[in-house]
Amino acid sequence: MKTVSLFLVILIFPLMNIFGQERNRQPVVSGSFYPSGSERLRSELEGYFSSFVSPSPGVRVRAIMVPHAGYVFSGHTAAAGFAAIPAGETYENIFLIGVSHRYAFEGAAVFTSGNMVTPLGTLKVNRELGNQLISTNKWFIEKNEAHGPEHSLEVELPFIQYRFDPAPPIIPILIGTRNLTVLKGIASGLQPWFNERNLFIISSDFSHYPSYADACRVDKMTSDAIVKGDPEGFLRTIRNIESSGVDNLATAMCGWPAGLILLYLAEKSDGLLFRNVEYTNSGDSPMGSDDEVVGYNAIVLEQRTAGRKERPAQEAFTLTTPEKKVLLSIAREAILARLERRKPSSVDEARLTSRLCEPLGAFVTLTSRGDLRGCIGRFTSSDPLWEVVSAMATEAAFSDPRFPPLTKDEYPSIHIEISVLGPMKKIQSADEIKIGRHGIYLKKGYRSGTLLPQVATERGWSVEQFLGYCARDKAGIGWDGWKDRETEIFVYEAYVFGE
Repeated sequence: MKTVSLFLVILIFPLMNIFGQERNRQPVVSGSFYPSGSERLRSELEGYFSSFVSPSPGVRVRAIMVPHAGYVFSGHTAAAGFAAIPAGETYENIFLIGVSHRYAFEGAAVFTSGNMVTPLGTLKVNRELGNQLISTNKWFIEKNEAHGPEHSLEVELPFIQYRFDPAPPIIPILIGTRNLTVLKGIASGLQPWFNERNLFIISSDFSHYPSYADACRVDKMTSDAIVKGDPEGFLRTIRNIESSGVDNLATAMCGWPAGLILLYLAEKSDGLLFRNVEYTNSGDSPMGSDDEVVGYNAIVLEQRTAGRKERPAQEAFTLTTPEKKVLLSIAREAILARLERRKPSSVDEARLTSRLCEPLGAFVTLTSRGDLRGCIGRFTSSDPLWEVVSAMATEAAFSDPRFPPLTKDEYPSIHIEISVLGPMKKIQSADEIKIGRHGIYLKKGYRSGTLLPQVATERGWSVEQFLGYCARDKAGIGWDGWKDRETEIFVYEAYVFGE
């Protein structure tokens, strides 16, 4: 009898551990997708993050979309997404959302039975909030067997632990369906928590198994569709890519249902902007090849709070030749439409890349037979670059107080130049100004003025001449006004191109 009783105790004890109140999820891909030792893992993460400059204040990151492959392939790109979150930011919760790779089910599986463990320690799960989702929305369910073998959420956990100290509680969610009605229902259930107090992390890779060149092309199409923030346009892009006959393409984006949920959430909020911060694919890794690659994008959803986010120093702004042509054609069409007293023609959305949709300041300069005919711009803007260029082209043509409004007769002879502006930086000495690289902005009290970087180069000015002309002719504070202690001097860089 004692033997039987002892056997029952031995049998029941492990069952209590399994079915008890708390069952932490243990790592299943440490040692394969990422290092299993805490010191090596932390060192590897430190290496990824070391190449990124901490973003400046002025934005609140509401969501990031990051890859979930092995770190040797996608670790740097995943870090780019996490590094876009300003240091010291705090959140009440992190909603970690991915798509189940092994189980299909109609709904979203929320892990609530315990916490989540990695080699760096234990991440707390907000089980109360998870259970609230399950109890108030029929599409949220408990399905721990889906979470057990799943890697897509696990690989993000060490990044969370490294970026946040302490890490906020997480709500791990796996999507098991592609049913649009269900996905909309899941988004509706998450909407009350989609606010600036919480961070949403979407875990997804992009194209699977095309060639390197095809991956670069189709992944940019998908990323551009996300950046536009249009759920229906995103869906059309996914369908078009997957039906276009790209050799060996298995999917345009493995986690597109999770991405679509984020787009549904974001479209109901004002003042949000998607931004792509890095793209790579497995062919860029020393361990990869160019034959069958997997694509990785890091995309950030930001809420502007106090000015424009500064571009990391290592990410110099550039535009492709087609992108330049788009902006120049937008500028010229805006001017012609005003002359013809009509609205500008609609811009083909397929031509509006993520770069053209970034919120950047810009100046538009008009010349006629070599002479200045108008120049107006914005230093910063919350509007997309292409909209700023359209508006500033119109202002330069018709509202520059130094010139009369442009006429139809003059229009054919004008030449358009666009200067896309980087962030302004206050300097302490004129020695910091680099002719040909820096534009300058002077401010003394309510008086201010600016000169673009190309002006000094075109006229062969020294630094002192650059400052003198700006102080006298632009700010109205006299030739030596820039030397006054009350005068603030700022520099900025510009990416300049023209017709």
